[in-house]
Amino acid sequence: MKRVLSVLALAAASTALAVPAAAAPADPSYRAVASGALESPPNASPGTSLVTIDLGGTQLLVDLPFRDLVGTTTAAHIHCCTSTAFTGTAPVAVPFQDFPLGVTAGSYNQAIPLDDPSFWDPAFVSAHGGTVAGATSAFVDGVNANEAYVNIHTDLYPNGEIRGWLVAAPPVPETAEWSMLAVGLAGLMWMSRRRPTV
Repeated sequence: MKRVLSVLALAAASTALAVPAAAAPADPSYRAVASGALESPPNASPGTSLVTIDLGGTQLLVDLPFRDLVGTTTAAHIHCCTSTAFTGTAPVAVPFQDFPLGVTAGSYNQAIPLDDPSFWDPAFVSAHGGTVAGATSAFVDGVNANEAYVNIHTDLYPNGEIRGWLVAAPPVPETAEWSMLAVGLAGLMWMSRRRPTV
């Protein structure tokens, strides 16, 4: 009975110590691991990139480090939307303006306002009702359906040297969740060290 009461007290203390999570949910985050093997057709490029994008309201936050490309960069963008998830090719949706050109390694960090027509490929906007709202809706749907990919083009691979499919990134635990876990583990360790009294 004492053990049951101790466990219940520990659970109540853990809950009391937990800090409430923020009211607003985090921006949806997506990642893509880009390589030559994922190109269409595949190639033997040793180039790699781990791309992270966050879709927050009317803004697209892009973090794109890349390295070991065989050719020098000529362009980079997000293509959308293929007819089947994780396969095929699609037109350019969002060109990466001011992407570093003529290099084999580097980094691109940009906040792209999705409500600004100048940041969209005009053909993508035209294909989706001719409005930025229509393009944004189609783009978000395509990303969520795994029908969008990031592509880096080089002089040796004009159709794309490395690409990666955008997939939803697992959420990062909130501080309150880590606190509850730490208190719970500490309580379990304390309980296991106690010796029963005779």
